[in-house]
Amino acid sequence: MRATLTLAVIGVLLSTAVFAENAILRLEKKIPLGEVRGRIDHLAVDLKRNRLFVAELENDTVGVVDLNTDKVMQVISGLKNPQGVGYHAATDTLFVANGGDGTVAIIGGGSYRQITRLPLGADADNVRIDAAGGQVLVGYGEGALASIDGLRQVKTQDIKLKAHPESFQIDPVSNRIFVNEPTNEAIAVIDRALGKQVAAWPTGNGSNFPMALNQRARHVLVAFRKPAKLGAFSMETGAIVVNVDLCGDADDMFIDEKRHRLYVSCGDGSVDVFDTQQPSYPRMERVASVAGARTSLFVPELDRLFVAVRATLSERPAIWVFRPNAEKKAE
Repeated sequence: MRATLTLAVIGVLLSTAVFAENAILRLEKKIPLGEVRGRIDHLAVDLKRNRLFVAELENDTVGVVDLNTDKVMQVISGLKNPQGVGYHAATDTLFVANGGDGTVAIIGGGSYRQITRLPLGADADNVRIDAAGGQVLVGYGEGALASIDGLRQVKTQDIKLKAHPESFQIDPVSNRIFVNEPTNEAIAVIDRALGKQVAAWPTGNGSNFPMALNQRARHVLVAFRKPAKLGAFSMETGAIVVNVDLCGDADDMFIDEKRHRLYVSCGDGSVDVFDTQQPSYPRMERVASVAGARTSLFVPELDRLFVAVRATLSERPAIWVFRPNAEKKAE
């Protein structure tokens, strides 16, 4: 009887190992973040130095992780509920949006000392780097995107919106910015040449938070939280073309152009992987993470998905590093 049970256990372990080996996303390692309390928000990367920046929102800090040693090398303090982070490689500076005091802290990329702080307005949130144009865009307040000159480190423009912006993405092809406005149940469309909003596409759902652009299909991809759905909208007309089930409480999503996949990190403790080559966006896999691990960053140059895991009863705060594997058929 004991031998039979032992063989059964070995069989389960072997099958689990095979499943992990064949998984779309394989958990490669966990990088401890130290004594970080509460919610962790967005991430950014400095590819030259191979360092990851982690917005430790409730800790009022940004952790600097050395990806060569898999250790926190420095903690940037003096912040107030940091939410969005963006590394501007051309000027070697880190931009940190502080939701607590409505400022953007500009920090030197070598010393990690604050250079200046720009006041924007309440709830400074998502940060996007426009490397081609040298601009840094930050969403904030009851409805605005601030455009900051990365070289001069001054705000050059405010683009008005009708509600607080959540995730937004820059399309270099059309020179437009697409912005999620949950309060308005809409996707706002901004013409960058005109510097203003030119359209609002209704979503029929007021929980549109993360966003990504599928350039191959010319789709704006949006993750909804209630109900948990993935929506694909035509980048030209705003018409919805796909609406499929999604993991719950999504907060970040990224396209893997090399493999034609979409990775969505969700607070329900999972990461969903979708096939972006198929018109119906079938889900390829659901990978377990940890409850509350909503934010992530896919770095194509490193070929890794970094998922921010907050402290729980069973887990210490850490960055979970997932390695994409070879092709697998969708479910």
